Amino acid sequence: MTSLFARMWPKMRRTLDSRGMTEHRRTLLAGLAGHVLEVGAGDGANFAHYPPTVIRVLAVEPEPKLRNLAAEAAARAPVSVEVSGASAGKLPAPDAGVDSVVFCLVLCTVPDIDGALAEARRVLKPGGQIRFLEHGRADSAGLVRIQRALDATVWPPLAGGCHTSRDIVAAVERAGFTIDDLRRYNFPPVRTPWSFHARGTATVR
Repeated sequence: MTSLFARMWPKMRRTLDSRGMTEHRRTLLAGLAGHVLEVGAGDGANFAHYPPTVIRVLAVEPEPKLRNLAAEAAARAPVSVEVSGASAGKLPAPDAGVDSVVFCLVLCTVPDIDGALAEARRVLKPGGQIRFLEHGRADSAGLVRIQRALDATVWPPLAGGCHTSRDIVAAVERAGFTIDDLRRYNFPPVRTPWSFHARGTATVR
């Protein structure tokens, strides 16, 4: 059965993109080259923004409805994209097999964030990098309390497993990556449990 989130996300995503998320996607992917693995591709919103220096994108999306939409987006993409039903915890790539791994609005949802980042390390070539664009933990104790209350109750079932209070940057560093570039910002530009975003690049230590 298609999840409520999978039915809602494409429309929500288009609204977010129209309000500025598209530019964040383009910045996230700028300068990538070679073989890329995208984790949690959703409906394929990133595919149109990969630069021509990318040889191939292997995109994983376990949710069937979103995966079908991603396959349609892959057929229109300016670079070669293959869509797989694999999950973040078991990426369909050999050790040291890709140049970059992309996480975009997905690390809030994976059941095991440390396992997903360990898999990214496994499949990256020496000198490879991850790119991430994620929302996460707020910058005040009061909002963090609200986030944790949401995460413990209604939010994950409604939002495809999303957890608002995860400290994504700390998780990236804990996984053995060195963050080379990081920008924190609110999107939308107000303080809500969902506004605190981080976009960055990290390489294996």
